[in-house]
Amino acid sequence: MISQLRPALVMIGAFTALLGLAYPLAMTGLAQLVMPAQASGSLVSRDGTVVGSSLIGQDFTRAEYLHPRPSATEPAYNAAASTGSNLGPSSAALLAQVRDRAAAFGPLPVPSEMATASASGLDPHITLDAALRQVDRIAAARGLPADTVTAAIRSASTRPAFGLVGAPIVNVLGARPAGSRPSRGRPRRRRRPRRGRPRARPRRRWSPRCRRRDSCGRSCARPRPGGSCHR
Repeated sequence: MISQLRPALVMIGAFTALLGLAYPLAMTGLAQLVMPAQASGSLVSRDGTVVGSSLIGQDFTRAEYLHPRPSATEPAYNAAASTGSNLGPSSAALLAQVRDRAAAFGPLPVPSEMATASASGLDPHITLDAALRQVDRIAAARGLPADTVTAAIRSASTRPAFGLVGAPIVNVLGARPAGSRPSRGRPRRRRRPRRGRPRARPRRRWSPRCRRRDSCGRSCARPRPGGSCHR
């Protein structure tokens, strides 16, 4: 019995150490060396603050941002509960959702991705056409010329794979016009650094025995050598 269990336990321990520790650590170190940004989650930073990941969309609803496609997760773009709508093409609920989303987006024709949810519910990309349809709204909200917003969106777009497959797409987290400033909302107040209480200066003890005078004739409680007064 022991002779049969011993090799089995040795193999379990060896493969646990090899595949559960050594291999993941080696792949993590290699990924951090070759592609550190992707290995860390493809994080997007603004002014030194992480605002999201380029792999996961966000439910932007304010006028100054690019609006993403609809999401079937609850709440929208919940990375912990990726899911699609699971509605068939003959579903009356799907038809009602498409009509409502198309009416909310704007005049026809509406890009298909702006009326339907992605399979994951987390897709951060929309087509370049859908992004350019939002230029006027973004420019008005930010107080910028439409040409500036258009240039920022085009510069953030990605070409089709190999130049053939698919259409140009834009990541909703990637396009940000230079010098953009939302015109709505209250300006943030700058926090003043807290200042501590000034430390009380220790009182100097004056010796009643010392009655000497300095060279100027003033009474000195603790005279320095040479007649100068120490205050």
